[in-house]
Amino acid sequence: MIARRGVRPVLALLAALNTLAPRRLVESAPPAPVSSAPTFTDVTEASGIGFRHENSPTTSKYLIETMGGGVAVFDYDNDGRLDVFFVNGAALADPMPAGAEPDKSAPRFANRLYRNKGDGTFDDVTGRAGLGAARGYGMGVAVGDYDNDGSEDVYVTNYGANILYHNNGDGTFTDVTARAGVAGGGWSTSAGFFDYDNDGRLDLFVTRYVDFTFANNPYCGERRPGYREYCHPRSFRGVTDLLFHNDGDGTFTDVSNEAGLAKLAGKSLGVAFADYDGDGRIDVYVANDSVPAFLLRNEGSGRFRDTALAAGVAYNAEGAAVAGMGADLADYDGDGRPDLFVTTLSGETYSLYRNRGEGAFTYATPGSGIGEATLAFSGWGTKFFDYDNDGHMDLFAAQGHVLDTIELTSDHLKYRQPPLLLRGDGERFTSVGAGAGTVFRQSWAGRGAAFGDLDDDGDTDIVVATCGQRPYLLRNDGGNRRHWLAIRTVGTRSNRDGIGCRVKTVTPSGLTQYHAVTTAGSYLSASDKRLLIGLGGDDRLRLVELHWPSGVVQRLEDVRADQLLTIKEN
Repeated sequence: MIARRGVRPVLALLAALNTLAPRRLVESAPPAPVSSAPTFTDVTEASGIGFRHENSPTTSKYLIETMGGGVAVFDYDNDGRLDVFFVNGAALADPMPAGAEPDKSAPRFANRLYRNKGDGTFDDVTGRAGLGAARGYGMGVAVGDYDNDGSEDVYVTNYGANILYHNNGDGTFTDVTARAGVAGGGWSTSAGFFDYDNDGRLDLFVTRYVDFTFANNPYCGERRPGYREYCHPRSFRGVTDLLFHNDGDGTFTDVSNEAGLAKLAGKSLGVAFADYDGDGRIDVYVANDSVPAFLLRNEGSGRFRDTALAAGVAYNAEGAAVAGMGADLADYDGDGRPDLFVTTLSGETYSLYRNRGEGAFTYATPGSGIGEATLAFSGWGTKFFDYDNDGHMDLFAAQGHVLDTIELTSDHLKYRQPPLLLRGDGERFTSVGAGAGTVFRQSWAGRGAAFGDLDDDGDTDIVVATCGQRPYLLRNDGGNRRHWLAIRTVGTRSNRDGIGCRVKTVTPSGLTQYHAVTTAGSYLSASDKRLLIGLGGDDRLRLVELHWPSGVVQRLEDVRADQLLTIKEN
C-alpha cells in the first residue's frame, strides 16, 4: 500500500510494457466452446450472508481503517461443505483518546461465521460456534488443523493481540490463545499455517505491517477540509514478522529470533508458501509495502535466509520496491516449479515472476499481458486458479485503491474498482473483463479473497471481502463443463491436512500439471485446502502422484475424473 506518490502517465508506461470439492461423481458435459465460457454470478443476497465490514472510518485517517478485512472458506463442522468466515473491524473514536483501544463489543463489529446449508444458503452460526467474543481491530485469518485432530482451527490477526480458536469438533470453538502462546502483538496482517520442519505438525507464520499507534498518526494530505488522507508507509517504521513452532502439546514457541527473522524489519502484508527451489522444504514469500520483498529460504536447520535479492524477487524490473499487498505461489507454466504473482498499487503494474530453476526467477510481467491489464488498478486478495477447468492457471484479483480520497487528487484513479479476472494459456494472460459477469462491471473497495467450490459442482467459486462494504460471493457458472478432479489429502506421518503435499497429474492427452496443498496466499485470507484440478477434455487421469512432506511418494493410476478423491498418506 502506498498512500501517495507520483503516478507516471498511463500511456507512457503501457508503451514501455509493449517492448470444491464434490462428494459424489457428477455428470460432466463435453469441453465448453469459447462462446459458452464460464461466468461468475453474485449470489450474496440469495445466499443469506448479511455481513457488512465495519471499518469505522474517521476524519483522523487512522491507517488501520483502510487495510481490512479478510475472509476464509473452510469446512468447520466436517459435513463436507465449505463454510465462510469474515473478519471485522472495531469501533474507533474520532480522535482516539490517549490509551484508548478499538472497541469490538457492539454486535455489528463481530467477526462472523456462516454455515453452508448445502442448498445455496448459509446460516449465521457465530454465536453458537463460540466465535462471537473477540477483541482487537480485526485484519486477517488463517486456517489449519494445528493439533491433527481432524478439525480445522482458526487464527485471527488483529491490530492488537491475535486470537487462536481451537475447533472442538462439535461445531464449537474455544479461545486457546493464552495457553498456545500465539497472541503476538502490534499490527498483524496475513498469517498462514505450514510445516517448516516436516515434523508432522503445522507451524504458524504471521506477517506484521508497521509500527503504527493512534498517538503516532501524522497529518498527511492537503490541509483543507476533506483532503486529509491515509499516510504513506514511509511515515512509520517497519517491524519484524513472527514464526511460531508447534510443540505438539497444544502450545507454540516463538522462534522468530532463532529462525533469523528478528533482524528482518519489513512492512509486510501478504504471505505465500511453496518449495520454490525443490529441496523438499517449504519456503516463505512475504509481500512488503514499498520496501524490498522477502523470500525466506528454508535452510533445513530451523533457520531461514532472505534470498529475495539473489532470486530476483526483491524488486520489479526497474529496480524499485513495489507496494506488495497480495501474493500467491503456484506453477502457471507447467514446468513443475512454483511461480510468483504479487498485486501492487495503481501505477506500478502487478508483478509476475517466472521460476526458471536453480533458485532464481525472471520478472515476467512484460509480455505476459498482465501489465496492460493492471496499470490503473490496485490489487489485494489474489490467487492462481483454473476457473474454466481447461488445465491452465488463471488469475483473479480483488481491487480497490487504498485512498478513499484519491478521486480528489487524481483525474483517472478511482477508490472503488472492479475485480480482475485474467485467463491464462500457460504463457500469457488475457483480461476476461465484463464478459465473465456483471460483477466485473461494478466497483468495490476489494480486499481479501478466498477460493473454493462452495456449491460442490466441480468448479471454483470466490468470496471477496471488502473494506466498509458488504462482501460478494461469486458462484462459478459453467466452469464444470470441462472435466476436473478434486483431491483431499489426509496425512498420517505428515500433518493431517497434508499442507505442503505436492501433487503431479498426467492425463491421457499428455496434460501435465503440478499443484501444492495450502490454505494460505491471497491477502488476509484462507482458501479451501482441497485441490480442484481442471482436466480440459480428458475424462480420466493416467497418473496422480503425491509427494508428501514426510518424503513418502504415492502413485495412483487410471483415475476417473469428475469426482472428489480423498487420498490418505500410506
